Amino acid sequence: MLDKFMDAQRKADEVKQRLETIMVEGEASNGLVKVTANGNRIIKDIVIADALMTPERKEELQDLILIACEKALQQAENVSQAEMMKLMGGMNLGNLFGKS
Repeated sequence: MLDKFMDAQRKADEVKQRLETIMVEGEASNGLVKVTANGNRIIKDIVIADALMTPERKEELQDLILIACEKALQQAENVSQAEMMKLMGGMNLGNLFGKS
């Protein structure tokens, strides 16, 4: 049982390392704001069009950044779940919980 747990932990660590290299992007307002995150849901980059960099557009810019972040993080979550499903699909964890 401990071997299965250790194997599951090792595979989960491998997935986390793989997710570190997968990049996803969320954007708002037809690409005026773009946010890049990795599969571990860490924001890596934010790109803002020069046209939004004015004091009178501050609130709009804040809203667009939030929207783009939400989209990027949702995509990262989807990638993370897909990778974990691949991991779990290849493992028989029944005996880990006392089931066969």
